[in-house]
Formats: sequence, C-alpha cells, structure tokens
Amino acid sequence: MSLLTRRRLLRRAAASATAAGAARAGLAGAVAAGIAASSATVAGCDDTPEAAPDSADSPHGPLRFPSGFGWGAATSAYQIEGAAKEDGRGESVWDTFSHTPGRTRNGDTGDIAADHYHRYAADLDIMRNLGLSSYRFSISWPRIQADGSGKPNQRGLDFYRRLVDGLHERGIAPMATLFHWDLPQALQDAGGWENRDTAERFGEYAEVMFRALGDQVPVWLTINEPKTVVQNGYIWGHHAPGRQDPAAAYLVAHHLQLAHGLAVRALRASGQQGRIGPALNLHPCYPADDTPEAAAATRLYDGYENRLYLDSVLKGAYPADVLADLGPDSRMVRGVRDGDLAVISSPVDLLAVQYYTPIYVTGQGDTVRKWPTSEAEWQQIYPEGMYDILTRVTRDYGRIPLTVTENGLPCPDRLAADGTVDDAARIDFLRDHFAAAHRAIRDGVPLESYHVWSLLDNFEWAEGYEQRWGLVYVDYPTQRRVLKRSAHWYRTVIRDNGL
Repeated sequence: MSLLTRRRLLRRAAASATAAGAARAGLAGAVAAGIAASSATVAGCDDTPEAAPDSADSPHGPLRFPSGFGWGAATSAYQIEGAAKEDGRGESVWDTFSHTPGRTRNGDTGDIAADHYHRYAADLDIMRNLGLSSYRFSISWPRIQADGSGKPNQRGLDFYRRLVDGLHERGIAPMATLFHWDLPQALQDAGGWENRDTAERFGEYAEVMFRALGDQVPVWLTINEPKTVVQNGYIWGHHAPGRQDPAAAYLVAHHLQLAHGLAVRALRASGQQGRIGPALNLHPCYPADDTPEAAAATRLYDGYENRLYLDSVLKGAYPADVLADLGPDSRMVRGVRDGDLAVISSPVDLLAVQYYTPIYVTGQGDTVRKWPTSEAEWQQIYPEGMYDILTRVTRDYGRIPLTVTENGLPCPDRLAADGTVDDAARIDFLRDHFAAAHRAIRDGVPLESYHVWSLLDNFEWAEGYEQRWGLVYVDYPTQRRVLKRSAHWYRTVIRDNGL
C-alpha cells in the first residue's frame, strides 16, 4: 500500500459518517455551503416544543404505505442487554475496549446498559404497545460461545429462545442479526478479523444459531455494518478493537465479507426456510462541486463507502478502482483466495440498508459539510439521501427486496417534571425520512419494512451514554422506561400505515 493510499484511507475514515470522533476533526474546517431551504430538510435537534401535524396536515400530503408494510425498531446486544458477566457470557472486544481508560466518553461501559437481559419481557410489552410488526435485534456471540467456538452455552441460547418466543406471543416478527460488533475477545486474541479463521468460526456460530432458532426466525442478518468495523475499528481506532492500521483494515473487510457468505451457506445447508442477507450502512456520495476532479474523486470514495460491500455480495467481484487504489501488494488483495468471491456472493434473499448521512467529496478527495448536523457531528441531516440510496441500489443491483434496518437521530432528550419527553426534532426527522422512503417505493423500490434506530436509549459505543437515540427514554439510575413524544407519534404512523 502506497503512502498516498494510506493518507487517503485515513482521510476517508476521518470523514466517514460512522467515524463520529474522527469526523469532529475532519469537519472542523468544513464550510456549511449550499444549505437550501426545502421541505426535505430538517433543522438540528433542539428542545423547542412544536406541534406535530396530523397526517392530514402533513406537508407531504397523506402518504399511505403498501398493505403489509413492516414497521419496526432496532437495537443491538451490547448496547442494551447488560448482564455482561452473567449466565456464561464471555468477554467481547467491546468489554475490553470500554474498560480501557480513555476509550469511551466518561469511561462508560455496556456492563448494565439498558438491562434488557433482565427486563426483556417489559420491553416486549412496550413493542406491542407501539404496534411494532418487526423487531430487529442482535445476538451476542460471546453469550453463545464464550471463546467464539465450541459447544454453545445453553443459558445464552435459552435467553434468545425466550426473547423470540415472547415476540411471537405478541405478534411481532423477529429479525435477528448474528454479529453487531461484539467479537469474542478470545478470537481477537488469536488475530481477530485479520485472521481468516475467524470467518470460519463465524460460520460455525451461525450454524449453531440456525439449529437453535431457525424455525422461529423468519429473517436473519449476517454482519452489521462491516464498513464500521473496518473504518472505526482498524483505521481510525476509536471503536473496538482500537487499531490504527489501514493495511490490516481491508483484509478485515474481506474476512467480514467472507464470514457473511459462510453464514448464508450455513443457512442453506441447515434446511431452514428463513431469509438472509447483510446489513450495510450505505452513504450516498455526491461531488462537492461541478468539476471533473470532484466527480472522479467521488466515484472512488463511493467505491470504498458502498461498492466494496455491495459489489462483492451482489455481483461477485470487488470494484476494480478500489483494488487498483489499494494496490496489488495490499494485504486485502493478497488475502483473496480462489473461490472466496463465490462464497461472498452466495445468493441472498434481501438487503438491509442503514442510512444516516450523505457525503460530499471535493476534487482533492476531502469532504465538506453541506447540511445541518445532529448532536452526532458526523450526521448531516439530508432526508433526500434516503431516496437516493434506495433508488440507487435498485437501479444498480436489481430488484432485491430491501429493508431499512437503521435510521434515526440523537437528541438532547430530557425528562420533564410532568414525566414526558418532548423530542419534536426526532419526529420531524423521521417524518421526512419516511416520506423519502415512500417516494422511493412509489418509484419502484421493493422496500418491505422500516426499523427506527433505536427502540431504547442505550450505550452509544465510544459516546457512552451521552447521546440518546431511542424512541423510549431510559432513566439509567432506575432503568425506568418512558415513551417519548416520538414513540407516541410513531404508534400513530404504524396504526395508519402512513403519514
């Protein structure tokens, strides 16, 4: 890998929408140019009360989604479960990372989080009360295999069986994610995702889960946001495992993609009828200006942000421009073996799309900010990007069924004296993104469902408990749950199947 490519990768990580801490530096000198007033643009989060219009008064007009459209919410295991040392759960890279001084805001950890492990039944009742038809959650790999291999931990399996059974009892379809970043620490000690063997162990773990729950889980997601592991975990280093090694990063990308393919094959071999696909955070990339240089730089940027993951899964090839930029001697290029891409591109049933922000690229390969940001400074609020990324996937990759598995906004939510939480800005954000998704459906995108991030306030990775993304407020000292104004609004959206 050339020094120039290394510098480019570091810049991309700094500007990546998932690289929150890095984006603070990358955007420090950015210019807020071209902010246009439009109905698709929302303001940054604030606490100013604002009446939420009824569906009939929506600026978009009454929008009804297709009959049977799935409305849901999403969480992940380490962010909500807690019970970090209970019932045979092993240590994960995030246990290690969050307990390392200076790694997370205020030294926060996921040891207790939202205590969902003990309070799951009440949380399921909240989901039923909201009217959710789908719940996207993740399974903690170290809760199933403490060291990432071998005989499964029955107490861990029993927890997820209770969770899945409870969802069915309440008429909510389970959507299970096999990996949401909590790699067993024992596997990290053996090389982590740099070690090809980790992908093999993941395939075995997936097989365990399909045997245990396959008859009760209609949709499986394999790897959540491999790009975030690559960029945040191995380039910038502000997520677990906390590395800063661009040479290793894209070998990690290949092994994550290989793990995805092995899990798909394991489901097919199991004979279970569930559907399966990856969960990719996709960021529409736009030229920052009209120059040919910006267009060329944007194309390559898009290769690293989107096509590296989409092309390998859906076309069976890595994008040639990204491989050329990495160089023939890169660890990734040298790590691809005959047959790997056939495994990675094993046919999937659906694609999970996670959208948070656009990226604007200059002719020099840097990024600039064009829209207001949320409390998460990396997140530019641009609902039109939801339409653009959904239609782009359908246009470039065919009519694969899509589900939105994450989209949301952090707000400085406060519990008022009357026991309410007024998060008007979150309602505005979701309304505009739902409208963009509706327009995509109208224009031919086969979108099946939409999962708001997140159901609960939770441990927000390196940001600890500083940011609140939930529809439901969690008072961490007491673990009391309070439905925010956005939750009540969302319940109406679900009831009406539209805005």
